[in-house]
Amino acid sequence: MAVVQRTERLTPHLVRLVLGGDDLADLRAEHADSYVKLCFPRPGVVYDEPFDVARVRAERPRTEWPVQRTYTLRAVDPARGEATVDFVVHGDEGVAGPWAAAARPGDTVVLLGPGGAYTPDPAAPWHLLAGDESALPAIAASLERVPAGATAVAVVEVADPGEQLDLSCPGDLHLTWVYRRPEADPELLLSAVRGAVADAGPPAGAPHAFLHGEADSVRAVRRWARTELGVPRELLSASGYWRRGRSEDGWRTEKAEWASATEADDAAATAGV
Repeated sequence: MAVVQRTERLTPHLVRLVLGGDDLADLRAEHADSYVKLCFPRPGVVYDEPFDVARVRAERPRTEWPVQRTYTLRAVDPARGEATVDFVVHGDEGVAGPWAAAARPGDTVVLLGPGGAYTPDPAAPWHLLAGDESALPAIAASLERVPAGATAVAVVEVADPGEQLDLSCPGDLHLTWVYRRPEADPELLLSAVRGAVADAGPPAGAPHAFLHGEADSVRAVRRWARTELGVPRELLSASGYWRRGRSEDGWRTEKAEWASATEADDAAATAGV
């Protein structure tokens, strides 16, 4: 169980919570993209106290299981036993965002984890990071782990300039912010990434790439990174966090199909198509 210690509105749509409590004493962020799964009571379902996720899953039907959402650990302070998590908030949409917007010190939430797999490879010729505001906490945490002197090209798609953050990086950072258009355009991020890479003139060789955010945009950039930049799968971290026009649960049902489509992209890349 984590306890809200402090809250901060970073931008109009980004809320930061600092969580603490005895259960976080051993929490560590081993990877740049280390994440936890936050568990929220399902609306209309009454649970026994204390709220025990494992017990609920063992004793209740799946329809009564808590709602689970995944968030990046923006920072972990072992000395204080605190973890920082940033939430994208769009009014009353979703479960975790509205909770975070209304959270106050003393509020509690169950978290599971951490998980994670990506950290910038110090041996990579250069680094490419791209995504939208849903990936911004992971991109920010990852940039802080880019080795000193290494080239990092980062492109982040947000609603408008008010959603920008100051990002730090020990390496040579080439940062581009791209602003979302009223109409859906899955090629917008790709176009910005192409331009940013061309302007940066990174070293020769394939980058270590971190591509996360809206599913169709990520797939477009991923395909380009594989075919044009020659990024091998072992130097590629790519995931669709959400998809335009889909609810969280709706996207979960489609994510396996999306993963299969990216596998087809890989097959085409290998064949030189």
